[in-house]
Amino acid sequence: MVRADAVDPGGWEGVDPSRLLVPLDTHMFRLCRSLGLTERKCANIGACLEVTAAFRRVSPGDPVKYDFALTRLGINPEVKTSDFPAIERVLKRA
Repeated sequence: MVRADAVDPGGWEGVDPSRLLVPLDTHMFRLCRSLGLTERKCANIGACLEVTAAFRRVSPGDPVKYDFALTRLGINPEVKTSDFPAIERVLKRA
């Protein structure tokens, strides 16, 4: 609702995308843990803040912009998150 693009309809023009937090549903949390973006055991606010901080290093103006695509990877039963290398080192350099 904050951005207007091919996925999001827009409508909330007064919200800055840089202030958004990554929504950690079961699928996104599992994927983010596999990628090394959090080591927490549950998808709580601490995990949300850690994951958002990691994505903010890649995209400071909109840390949530890859949520839709990444969540789909986490939902797909054919995708094994154990096959993903931890990207923690890459994000630390960004």
